[in-house]
Amino acid sequence: MNENTVEEGKTMAIVSYLTLIGTLVAFFMNQDKKNAFTAFHTRQALGLWLTQMFLGYVVSGFDSWNITMAFWIGIALLLFYGVFTAISGKAEPIPLLGDFFQKIFASLGK
Repeated sequence: MNENTVEEGKTMAIVSYLTLIGTLVAFFMNQDKKNAFTAFHTRQALGLWLTQMFLGYVVSGFDSWNITMAFWIGIALLLFYGVFTAISGKAEPIPLLGDFFQKIFASLGK
């Protein structure tokens, strides 16, 4: 990716991490221009939000604040990491799950 691609897609890449709706907005806005930087971060954000919903349902079954807080802090850290890399103009996968998200959602944004 060149600098022009990163600068053009930076705003939508950041929006994709804000909420699941932000991810959908970034996805549909990227359908016209097909920016690779935005597509990368949209795949990362979509994977994070889906993981948060699925694991949030599982974690809610535990009656322990320690487990619940650890889960929410972990998800928040991954989201902040994604936003930070988008602001920095880097296309780095999120730790632990980023490469997996890129493989699963490879068809998005192409």
